[in-house]
Order: sequence, then C-alpha cells, then structure tokens
Amino acid sequence: MDNGEVRGDQYDDESEDYVAYWQGRDYEHAAEIAAVKRLIARGDGTRYGLVCEVGGGFGRLSPVLKEYADRVMMFDPSAKHVGIAERLLAGHPGVTAHLMHPGHLPLDDGSVDLVSMVRVMHHLPDPGSTLREIARVLKPGARALIEVANSAHMLNKLRYAKRLRGVPRGPVDIRSAEKVAEGSIPFVNHHPDTVVRQFTEAGLRVEDKLSVSNMRSGRLKRSVGEERLLAVEQRVQSPLAALNFGPSLFFLLRRSG
Repeated sequence: MDNGEVRGDQYDDESEDYVAYWQGRDYEHAAEIAAVKRLIARGDGTRYGLVCEVGGGFGRLSPVLKEYADRVMMFDPSAKHVGIAERLLAGHPGVTAHLMHPGHLPLDDGSVDLVSMVRVMHHLPDPGSTLREIARVLKPGARALIEVANSAHMLNKLRYAKRLRGVPRGPVDIRSAEKVAEGSIPFVNHHPDTVVRQFTEAGLRVEDKLSVSNMRSGRLKRSVGEERLLAVEQRVQSPLAALNFGPSLFFLLRRSG
C-alpha cells in the first residue's frame, strides 16, 4: 500500500470504535450534512443516478446522499465498517455497502454520476492515485464532493505567524511520535492550494467550496449551545470559504471532458 491508498486495517482492530467517535459530535455531524446538501443539491433539483461514496465508514452520510440519488454504493476498506454499515443501512433501499481494496474502486470507467469522499483525505499524505481513481469512474462532466482536513485554517495561520513562518504547503502529519512509531494509520492536514493543484492534475476542476465546522469549540458548544452554533455555521460556510477559515473544507469538483 502506498501513501495514496485508503488504509482500513487499523479500523478493523477491536480497540477502534468509529461509531463511538461520533457520539458527542452532533455539531460537527450536522455541519457536514449541511455542507453536503448545499453542494450537491445546487438549488436546481439536481438528482444523481449512481453515487459512489469512498471511505464511507459505517455509512454515516449515506442516507443523506440517497436523498439526491437513485442509488448509493458505499465503499470502505474496513471489513468491520462495512459490516456495521450493512446493519445500519438495511432500512434504506437503494443504499449498499461494499468492501473496497485500497486504491481501487470496482466500477467501470465513466459509470458514476457523483463521487463523495469525506474524512478520507486526512489519511492520504499523497492523494494523487486516489484522486485519479475517482476521476476514472466519473462520467465526463460529472461531479465529486471531497472534504479536506485544512492545514491553513485561521487558527493555524495565526500560530505560524507568531513564529514568523508560513503554513507548510505539504501534508502536515499530526500524529503523536508514539503513533508514528507504532505505524498507525496516517493522519495529515493538507494545504488547500496544494490539493487544488492535485485535483487539477487528476482532471478535477473546482466548482465550489465551503468552510465547515467553523465554530468547533467545546467552550462555544457549552456557552452558546449547538443549535445556535449551527444556525451561524450554515450562514458562514460559504463566505468563510474564501479565507479557508475552518478546519475542514468541502470542495465540489467537476471531471474534465
């Protein structure tokens, strides 16, 4: 496996519980749903035939995607995740969960109307091969929705500025030294300018972008309340995108051709 493949074996470990990870993260989950809906709905009644969800985990966002599609095929490299997804998605007709081999989607060239990949790029120090695979399965002119863990968010810019440095253009590994020594799954943040170049090299052109989880703060959640935070979040996702403000950026891309 290279750095451009989605590794799933660590998530098969009994000590890993991605479902539990999302407990208590209602704000982040709702913020991502708002971004997904805003980008793929396009406000024009757009509907997709086949949606391919790459690295969909336990199917957290699959029902949301199905609202805009005839079929959703969710792929994940973790057998544990796929098993959980099959149970959780059993009541959602038209949504299926599949085990994928890292770096390969078992789909024909030009067969997909929309690819969604959320919370996967942070496991890909070099995402080029995965982006090319996404472009391969997309129909000419079809879209991709890709989320990126943003190394150039506003707080990080301020941290680097205090040290009279700019944010690195390459992937920033945020694992602890202990995790690196253990050989744990990569966990990196990407510079938005760099990933836009990588999108272009893969044949994907940026159409739109949103800044997401802009109010992610335990203190704000407690003092302001998640409902109010979400109301603000939905208003600022678009205007703050130009500043690459938040820790997460959602890109809507179109395949060339």
